Amino acid sequence: MPPATPAPNHRAAHYDDPDPRLYTPAEAAALLRVSESWLRRRAGRRQIPCTFLGKHLRFSAADLAAIIAAAAEPATGRRPNRRRRRPPTTTDLPRAESHASITDASHPHRTE
Repeated sequence: MPPATPAPNHRAAHYDDPDPRLYTPAEAAALLRVSESWLRRRAGRRQIPCTFLGKHLRFSAADLAAIIAAAAEPATGRRPNRRRRRPPTTTDLPRAESHASITDASHPHRTE
């Protein structure tokens, strides 16, 4: 007769925590102090660890710890350059070629 094997304890076999808790997106967002929409968007793209129970999105404590750990890593690479504003001109007067001359004869109705 084979030796008796104990019934598997699924909680202890898969989790270190004897009573694992899954957080809703609203609860997880509040704990991480990010917007719920940011959390849902990233989870939907599979950019952050998460758990789907059917169609329901949930986050374990391990998922939240992994999100925090990933955010703590130093950034790699450089951000793409943004378009820079032109430096302000040294004079406040408009350039002469940008405006019609006030004394222009082609506009007889102008008075100044």
